Amino acid sequence: MKFGEEFDGQMVPEWQQAYMNYPCLKSILQEIQNSRERSRTAGALRPKKSVHRNFSGLTKRYSRAASYLDLENQDIMVSTRIGEDGFERYETSIMRVAEAGRESELVFFKTLDLEFDKVNHFYRSKVDEMVQEAVGLNKQMDALIAFRIKVDRPTSPWTCSETVAVDVNTLESKEQRRKSLADEMGIEIKESNGGDSIKESTPEALSVLDRIKLNKTQETPLSTIRNILKLSNQEELKFTRENLKKIEERLKKAFIEFYRKLRHLKNYSFLNTLAISKIMKKYDKISSRNAAKPYMEMVDKSYLTSSDEINKLMVRVESIFVEHFASSNRSKGMNLLRPIVKKERHRITFSTGFFVGCSVSLVIALVLFIHARNIMGTAGQKLYMETMFPLYSLFGFIVLHMIMYASNIYFWKKYRVNYAFIFGFKEGTELGYRPVLLLSFGLGTLALAAVLINLDMEMDPNTNDYKTITELLPLFVVAIVMAISVCPFNIFYRSSRFFFLAVIFRCIAAPLYKVSLPDFFLADQLTSQVQALRSLQFYVCYYGWGDFRLRRNTCRSSDVYNTFNFIVAVIPYWSRFLQCVRRLIEEKDISQGFNALKYLLTIVAVCLRTAYSLNRGNNWRLAAWVFSALATFYGTYWDIVHDWGFLHNPSKTWLREKLLVPNKAVYYVAMVVNVVLRLAWLQTVLDFNSSFLHRETMIALLAFLEIIRRGIWNFFRLENEHLNNVGKFRAFTSVPLPFNYGEEEESR
Repeated sequence: MKFGEEFDGQMVPEWQQAYMNYPCLKSILQEIQNSRERSRTAGALRPKKSVHRNFSGLTKRYSRAASYLDLENQDIMVSTRIGEDGFERYETSIMRVAEAGRESELVFFKTLDLEFDKVNHFYRSKVDEMVQEAVGLNKQMDALIAFRIKVDRPTSPWTCSETVAVDVNTLESKEQRRKSLADEMGIEIKESNGGDSIKESTPEALSVLDRIKLNKTQETPLSTIRNILKLSNQEELKFTRENLKKIEERLKKAFIEFYRKLRHLKNYSFLNTLAISKIMKKYDKISSRNAAKPYMEMVDKSYLTSSDEINKLMVRVESIFVEHFASSNRSKGMNLLRPIVKKERHRITFSTGFFVGCSVSLVIALVLFIHARNIMGTAGQKLYMETMFPLYSLFGFIVLHMIMYASNIYFWKKYRVNYAFIFGFKEGTELGYRPVLLLSFGLGTLALAAVLINLDMEMDPNTNDYKTITELLPLFVVAIVMAISVCPFNIFYRSSRFFFLAVIFRCIAAPLYKVSLPDFFLADQLTSQVQALRSLQFYVCYYGWGDFRLRRNTCRSSDVYNTFNFIVAVIPYWSRFLQCVRRLIEEKDISQGFNALKYLLTIVAVCLRTAYSLNRGNNWRLAAWVFSALATFYGTYWDIVHDWGFLHNPSKTWLREKLLVPNKAVYYVAMVVNVVLRLAWLQTVLDFNSSFLHRETMIALLAFLEIIRRGIWNFFRLENEHLNNVGKFRAFTSVPLPFNYGEEEESR
């Protein structure tokens, strides 16, 4: 693998603008090389010119001591100056410049200096942030240790010698840790002398508990109501084992995330230093100079490589984490701190291919079976389409959506969209496209096998009497899927399953939970699965009311079922509407109000469409047309302009300034396809029928088109979110801390 590809692959995606612009520097080197080749070609036709030496200046301060003879023999000289912002700026002068490629060489070093200044400045600012965060974590650890002491000895007075005797080792460890970390961060603390000082400091150490309160980091419906009533969400300290366990778990997550930031910063320094080294070696090779050595000497003395704060903090975090959160088991502690390296398993690829083959084979067998037995021409074909087809179509909706999600993951990875960070997956637990394809085609194989067995049992005279068992097959498949979804054992990607169920619960409970991106993203997926929800509604009716025993459909003649037809179709849009309202109130973002209006229009359109399908009146038809058209065009505009971020530059390309897909035609095609598929969804709203296809088949086909539209929407929606993160260098999640200090609250 070339270094450029490796360099891009190891970047923190959200920091990519802060890295060395390696491709740009390579392109300038290519220009230098081309200029020298042209010069060699024309060298025989013109007299040779002497190489000029640039004046090195009298007032510049050089980054390393050098004699006059050294200055004369050097190819470059790097000077240092302090900018207005207090940061060092580096400027490279070329001591001897040949005519061939002169301008390109000057441009190369000017660009290199600017890129290095950018990297150095970014690194220093991030290190300062880490030091400040370390100070906060240090205070949290002080509170945790005091909390532990109080839990261990809840009835002992602070000045009791017994308490001091028991906790003296803990306090000594705490004092040593505080001094070590404070020295690294430049914080002065008072020295303690012997056991007497420790005894005297015991009440002082525990007195920190008087200045802190517990933050409720996990939001609940009750905390939401307290926020509405403007009541404090901080609670008094209760010194219980249960609270101690919760606090330790929160701080453990904070330290893991902090250590992850440190690792990324260390890797950032290493990668950029390596990139400079590589590009300077290429320059020496092309220009036949010896400029890499002096330039790298300057780099080695710069803050980027000479600073040792990150390494010291990493060592201290490892020590503290192992001692306090891993029971002094270093192996266990480091396994928690270090990322889980996911290995591609060949058995997943093999199993996916196996189930794909099974699915294709079952589809072919199903088509041949229907044709050979002329099932479409039988008297029971219409009844089958009204009863069994809606039951099995549920699996088609789910499988297609999972395949679209797998394709999204594939392209997100290809274009380096950090979907795991955006969705908030726990590091190492996010699913790649192969596991998702495995689950989708596994479910598809199971559903197709059930369909084939169902038809075979029904058409075979020997099993024709077992119609009840035949009718129960789709219910068995649904039961298997639900059992796997809620299975508590660590099989079938438990972490992802539980994450999915938790997000679904927050969508249902909107707006009682703070809205995050996974919440509204999944709610948007559900708006494209209205027909799947109606299929589940039909399951309840068909099996709950006993219609499966006689294969009849009395659901549509029931007023209760028709009422729930309205409710089920509205639930996803209502959830999104409530999420938008909550964000409007919390974030004071007026755009969320317009977004809520979009979903409100869609709710009205869906209700009018359902009413028209039941009542069949011209007034209902007109109302359905008007509101469905409004909802469709409003939704299309919102997709393209707000969710995808397009059409903001009408004078240029009508696209964003930054795009991940190199071919811009992809974006124009996506916009056109989105409009066309939105109009297909409009047909579903207006209940168009075809004389060639059964009504249920038409509904299923249009639902498939909506799922495909949603899959396309997913890629560009997350691309826009990723580019927003890149613009703000937002690469880490903020972990809420358990303790709140009184002075922090007053300073806010």
